[in-house]
Amino acid sequence: MGARDFLLMVVVCVVWGFSNVLSKVVVGEWDVPPLFFAAIRFGLVALLTAPWLLPVPRPAWRIVAVGLAMGAGSFALLFVGLKTATPSAAAVVVQAGVPITTLLSVLVLGERIHWRRGLGIALTLAGVLVVIWKPGFALSTGLLFILASAFTSSIGAIMMKQMPDIAPLRFQAWVGLSTAVPLAAISWVIESGQWQTAHAAGWPFVAAVVFSAVVVSIGAHTAYYGLIARHEANLLAPLTLMTPLSTIALGILITGDRLDAHMVAGAVLALAGVLIVAVRRSSAPVVEVQERA
Repeated sequence: MGARDFLLMVVVCVVWGFSNVLSKVVVGEWDVPPLFFAAIRFGLVALLTAPWLLPVPRPAWRIVAVGLAMGAGSFALLFVGLKTATPSAAAVVVQAGVPITTLLSVLVLGERIHWRRGLGIALTLAGVLVVIWKPGFALSTGLLFILASAFTSSIGAIMMKQMPDIAPLRFQAWVGLSTAVPLAAISWVIESGQWQTAHAAGWPFVAAVVFSAVVVSIGAHTAYYGLIARHEANLLAPLTLMTPLSTIALGILITGDRLDAHMVAGAVLALAGVLIVAVRRSSAPVVEVQERA
């Protein structure tokens, strides 16, 4: 990988990390309803990528299902979790998506895994459990939502593996449409004060939506898929670990996240496990994106 592409990968991971922290600020500090925020974000994505909706990928039902899983389901759960979870802890827990996708590949697609990847799965899940488990034998509710988000996204990743290659902007267009419509409807039914909280946040909220939709969903994701097309997956996969690391660093700087001993231990276990799982000899594309927010 040349210096230009490496720098691009660094920028993409930092953008994803900042997006995680920004999402926490929007739903946790500005009190914007999480489903409303996701609906507005992906509504803008759908609007900007509308020219790429056609021709419809076939089968149409599958791309809609993928969009619902990787967009509506995953982001709804993620943003609900971020109401109470810190970005740093969320960045670690969401890494469970890598071993979950691997396990689903074995169960659904009949793939086989080596014992080393089995060890990586065990380390990752152990690290995630360390992070979400609170003293007194209680589980963090917010981080359970984050874990559910990772599982939902993994289901979408497996379904996407069963489809022909889709151009990045066409994929983003269908994720945007499949996410914005149902989440807008659900937000209208179960949430309240959407426009009041958005208005109270003012222009910073508008900037957050534009950044999340344009810079993150369209810009960073498209750049990442371009890197996948030019480089082997086993080269890119370890580099994506810069995303949780940048999230933790930015969480400390922006939202005042605290790193205690069990958080550090869990992060070390989980990221080590992800590294073992992600590094493989196959050059197959890495479908799942670890940004999540």
